[in-house]
Parts: sequence; structure tokens; C-alpha cells
Amino acid sequence: MSGTVLVAGIGNVFLGDDGFGVETVRELARHPLPEGTEAVDFGVRGVHLAYQMLDGYDTVVLVDATARGGAPGTLYLIEPDPAGGPPSPAPGGAPVLDGHHMTPDTVLALLGTLCAGTGGSPPRRILVVGCEPACVEEGIGLSGPVAAAVPEAVRMVLDLIGSTAPQPGTPAGTPAHPPTDRAIRQPLN
Repeated sequence: MSGTVLVAGIGNVFLGDDGFGVETVRELARHPLPEGTEAVDFGVRGVHLAYQMLDGYDTVVLVDATARGGAPGTLYLIEPDPAGGPPSPAPGGAPVLDGHHMTPDTVLALLGTLCAGTGGSPPRRILVVGCEPACVEEGIGLSGPVAAAVPEAVRMVLDLIGSTAPQPGTPAGTPAHPPTDRAIRQPLN
């Protein structure tokens, strides 16, 4: 059995702001994480992520660029419906299981299929920390608003996973990572 928490960075670093999840997990890896927590850069390997989610995690936090209509750099905390549903079509009409176009809802739909086929059980809790992208066209590097959201996203993830490591200069008794006020709670669909 793996650790109890998996933080998964999702995205394609060659498509601008789509690399948000990857960059956030890379930054998260510089912080002390609670025991039993893994932070992994999955990039575009959505099928691999779906299989790894069967490894006995209690909680999985997916970190990805998520276009929901807000201003670029807006962070979202999304709690998917555990019942799931049909996966959304991939951009450009690509096949749903195209590893380069797997979104969190597609990964979750695949996870449901894998659980039914293998008798495995999904994580008890799945959360998505998403960021509104400004540009997901070919190019390396995040836009200004999305790059500025990365430290806030790291704080949000640390708060979600219960990191108790205080930041330097923080008085005793102060929460290690106060929640950001830029996050918007939204359903996945």
C-alpha cells in the first residue's frame, strides 16, 4: 500500500499555462510534507495516474489548469461528485483515452472503470486544485497571472493535506498555511 495522500501534478509543460499542475507540484516538493504524502509530477500520463490511484490512497489532490470562466490565475477548489459520470470529450474531438488530453474528469471516469474491472476501490476523497489559464497554446512557461498563482496553490495544497510545518518566522500556534481567499469552491461539472 502506498502513502495515504497523493498530490498529482497534471499538465503539458509545452502548452503554456497547461503546465500549472506540474509547476505547482515541483514547487510543493521543496516544502516538508506530512508523513505518508507523495507529490508526483504526472504530466500527461493520465492513464498511469488512474492506475496509481488504485494503490490505496485515502486522499488524492489533483493539481491542474482548469478553465472555468474566471480571471486568469483564479484558483479553484473542486470536489468531484464521487458518483462520477461520463467523461467530457477531449479538446478537438480527440479520443477520450488520448494520454495527452486527459483532464481530471476523464481520469476519474477511467478510475471508475478500473475499479469496476479490478474490484479495486478509489480513494476516499478526491480534490482538484485548479487554476484558470490565460493561454494554453504551444510554448514553454506560465503566463504572469498563472505563475503568480503557483505559491498560493502550494499554500492551498499544504493546507488541504494538513501540513504542520511552520513557515520561518511564524509565531507558535499560527496555522502553518492559511487558506487562500482567491479560491472558489466549485463542482466538477
